[in-house]
Amino acid sequence: MSTETTPAVALAAAQKSQEVTDWAARIGWVVGLILFIALLYWLMRQGWKWRGTLQGDLPEPEPVPGTAGKPLLTLTGRYHGSTGAGQWLDRIVAHGLGTRSRAELTLTEEGLTVLRPGARDFFVPAARLRGARLDTGIAGKVLTEGGLLVVTWQLGGRTLDSGFRSDRAADHAAWVERVNAMSSTRDDDAVATSHHTQEGAS
Repeated sequence: MSTETTPAVALAAAQKSQEVTDWAARIGWVVGLILFIALLYWLMRQGWKWRGTLQGDLPEPEPVPGTAGKPLLTLTGRYHGSTGAGQWLDRIVAHGLGTRSRAELTLTEEGLTVLRPGARDFFVPAARLRGARLDTGIAGKVLTEGGLLVVTWQLGGRTLDSGFRSDRAADHAAWVERVNAMSSTRDDDAVATSHHTQEGAS
């Protein structure tokens, strides 16, 4: 081998060594990133379980009844989660209420039916509906102005907000009007009943 080819061989060997070093560094970086993501996921899961434990006193929502009456309104869209009423970051995770999913809503005189493919369905009796409004966010999910239908309801001793987004945002206004009308009627009936009871006692 001539002395002229020696530098070329050395250069090729150096380049090969550098490529091996680069690959080792890349693999180490990828493994480190995967471990970091796994740690974040584990911490999120632990936080989820901890929050669920704290909400252990929350009763299960009622199951969907076999017959719920004639539909007043229907809606197809997404369920974005539930929180404590008026506290859009106080996420409720107990009983599957923290799972975001597709949703099919049906409102009848008996109450609100929420069907969720791949997640737990639930039913809110009309007597436990507390109102509805348009909002921009819930449970860490932020949408455009009026892009979220928020239904307020009673579960045990807690008042919750549940956020839904229809595939047709124009449907939201009709839901707000009808749910608020139902809630107002129930409140008026409760006041009237209480007034008659007091009169009878006197």
